[in-house]
Amino acid sequence: MWQKVKVQLMLSMSFLVAVSWYCRRLYSFLAQLLKRWSNYLQRKLIRNLSVLTEVDLLGYSAREWKGETKHAKHMREAYEELFWSCHIKYLRQVRRDNYCVLRAVLFQIFSQGIPFPSWMKERDILKLPEKLLYSQGCNWIQQYSFGPERYTGPNAFGKLRKCMETLKTNWTEISATKNHEERGNLCNTLFSDESKEHKLYEAIKFIMLYEVVEAYEQIKNREEATHNLFSLLLARDSSSDPLSFMMNRLNSIGDSICLDQVELFLLGYLLEVKIRVYRLHRFNTEEFQVNYPEEYRREWNEISLLTEDDRYYHIPLFRT
Repeated sequence: MWQKVKVQLMLSMSFLVAVSWYCRRLYSFLAQLLKRWSNYLQRKLIRNLSVLTEVDLLGYSAREWKGETKHAKHMREAYEELFWSCHIKYLRQVRRDNYCVLRAVLFQIFSQGIPFPSWMKERDILKLPEKLLYSQGCNWIQQYSFGPERYTGPNAFGKLRKCMETLKTNWTEISATKNHEERGNLCNTLFSDESKEHKLYEAIKFIMLYEVVEAYEQIKNREEATHNLFSLLLARDSSSDPLSFMMNRLNSIGDSICLDQVELFLLGYLLEVKIRVYRLHRFNTEEFQVNYPEEYRREWNEISLLTEDDRYYHIPLFRT
């Protein structure tokens, strides 16, 4: 009997040892698989991020502006001025494309949890394409082009509405998130999705067009006074009316051109943010620091950009 029991116990022990070994191997395999998958997703997220994580300001300057040419020395001096006098210690690099300035501005608005501008709270922005097309008779918006997609046609109205929905949904969700870390994660996810990103920027472009149409009608009908930046914008040969503004400027933004200085004034005015830009190529001049718009309300939030050429922009980070 004892021999039989002993054999049964040994078999049971061997079975338990085998099961334990198998479970450990399975656990180890699943842990390695999960780690590899996590690393893959992290690498993919970082690779797709259009706004990179922060880097040391002076370290970035030393890498980007090597050499002893006059221009390289000038740029290094400008970065040192930012570091010592403006308390800018880090920067976040922004993808260099023709949506660059829109990306830098929206990323900061979202990451800071800045709410909708006051006028957007009073209107449903989803109805703006419909209002422009039907109420104001601007059937030419079917010629609207979506940046690098270069799409125009009868479906432009539907595409514009989807862009407005994307902007409203994401802005509402992110601005309602009070936890800074959670809000940062939402921003990183959003700004690693190129399709959603482009919809955000096209929505902002359309809002700019809508406001120019409204201002143009007021100026033409001599109604209530408009901000002088609209007069400045409409005085240009390339944007003497809303249609030419769309065809000559907005349709190409994101594709072959980016926002210029006048349009940056308009962007700050519409979003009700004071955009402070450090223009490093204008170091040691009165144009080194510029606010867009120049006239702003005290209650507006402030965001900052830095640029080396008025074309591509990065996000400066302050530390005291």
